[in-house]
Amino acid sequence: MLRAEGISKDWREFHLRDITFEVEAGEHFIILGPSGAGKTVLLEIIAGIIEPDSGRIYLNGRDVTELPPEKRGLAYVPQNYALFPNMSVYDNIAFGLKVRKVPKPEIERRVREISKVLGIEHLLHRKPRTLSGGEQQRVALARALVVEPPLILLDEPFANLDVQTRSRLIGEMKRWREELGFTALHVTHSFEEAVSLGDRVGVMLGGRLVQVGSVKEVFSKPASEEVARFLGFENIIEGIAEGRKLRANGVEIELPVEAKGRVRVGLRPEDIILSLEPIRTSARNEFKATVESVEELGPLIRVHLRIGNLHLRAFITRSSMLEMGITKGREVYVSFKASALHVF
Repeated sequence: MLRAEGISKDWREFHLRDITFEVEAGEHFIILGPSGAGKTVLLEIIAGIIEPDSGRIYLNGRDVTELPPEKRGLAYVPQNYALFPNMSVYDNIAFGLKVRKVPKPEIERRVREISKVLGIEHLLHRKPRTLSGGEQQRVALARALVVEPPLILLDEPFANLDVQTRSRLIGEMKRWREELGFTALHVTHSFEEAVSLGDRVGVMLGGRLVQVGSVKEVFSKPASEEVARFLGFENIIEGIAEGRKLRANGVEIELPVEAKGRVRVGLRPEDIILSLEPIRTSARNEFKATVESVEELGPLIRVHLRIGNLHLRAFITRSSMLEMGITKGREVYVSFKASALHVF
């Protein structure tokens, strides 16, 4: 379907370097990275809005690098949706079909059909300024999908929505894709979008595509410490390994695999279990720890822990914090499975 090969670009403060990846037909491919990673610049290069300094772009085996956006046949949904304010919802959706000189009865049929699928039939007479953010997002998506493009490009499609609307539309996006069968290249900083929607994920950091794989592979086996930190492995532990044992700051930790010499391992805060008493568990690592501080993060609490000279962070719910009386200086038991550790 789509192949980007060796894409590099210096654009304002963004610097893309040798980016290569493929999107298969019917796939929802996620480019995941923090703000400033160059995700939107990459998407605009694919769309034909920005020219790459080097590299080639192929669509269904055809080199489209030199083609303008209108000749590529792709659909692009920018982050701000870019709806025409003086047109009705119907005319916004129909715009691409009219440009392509599709017969009027066919335009009517396709606009009605896509509006029904996306649940916006009742909005066709309205103007964009009268719509909610979620409704505008549906209209922008309908305008892109109605032309039946080989590939739809989505730039942070849910970034401007409230939490409830975003979660609902992410779920609906999965249903729409199953029903319509479209192929998507979707850039986002949201782990929720990547995990919920992605068939495969490419992690983009500092203008480079540093890892590509299935959602499970990328989130459970990050390719580097840099990727691991971005993906939420807040605990990076360095020590000396011998077999399946790691000694780090005087603490002996059971590893999931054999290793030797100086290594680093990653551990997610949510994979650490806290208790007031030793618990029966399959976890091979259990230690007594002291709470150094407690940090409130909305529904979750980040607990800073010290095991001897080893410092760890764990996540617990607010109810668990209150139930266990987790406060600074409290002694607790910490446990985590060896399989939760990722050796770099």
